[in-house]
Amino acid sequence: MTRGKFITLEGGEGAGKSTQARLLADALQAAGYEVVVTREPGGTPGAEAIRHLLLDPQGTAWSLRSEALLFAAARANHVETLIRPALERGAIVVCDRYIDSTRAYQGGEGRLPDAEIMAIHRLGTEGFMPHLTLLVEVDPATVTARLALRDAEGSDRIGGRDADFHAKVARRFAAIAATEPERVAVIDGNGSAQTVHVAVLAAVRARLGLTV
Repeated sequence: MTRGKFITLEGGEGAGKSTQARLLADALQAAGYEVVVTREPGGTPGAEAIRHLLLDPQGTAWSLRSEALLFAAARANHVETLIRPALERGAIVVCDRYIDSTRAYQGGEGRLPDAEIMAIHRLGTEGFMPHLTLLVEVDPATVTARLALRDAEGSDRIGGRDADFHAKVARRFAAIAATEPERVAVIDGNGSAQTVHVAVLAAVRARLGLTV
């Protein structure tokens, strides 16, 4: 049994996940918790190497199945060497993306079946899931404006896919939230960073009972 809490932030491109992960970690640390902030793919040297393979715009054009396997390999190492040890000593782990991103980006709407993705996840991590997932949803117009600023000098290989692909990703995230409401809290991400942060803190308090 783990003693800490594992919180993931999910959502499409431009949702503000990374900003909210940092703000949440700062608030938890100020409240006296030990916090580990990490990301996927990445978080460990091996997983960061896989991240480069997956996201380099000039790199290999992996198939969706190959992408899913690479993400799973990175995640297996991430969970084994960073996430589980942190939780076992009582820390709170805040992770920017996790398995739901693979389910949304590589699965759904004619892509890889969810059952196959989750079978790989069970092999790699023994099916290890977050205590709470915060799904940050943002309307398309806001996303477009944010990405114009964020990606002015270019985007990564997956983030740079077309609008139809990202619309499918958003629908898949919404479907996951609808079918797993006990784990996934939907956060309106259209406001300012501080407004969204307040909603994130409210969900963390309500769902996990943390004093923050």
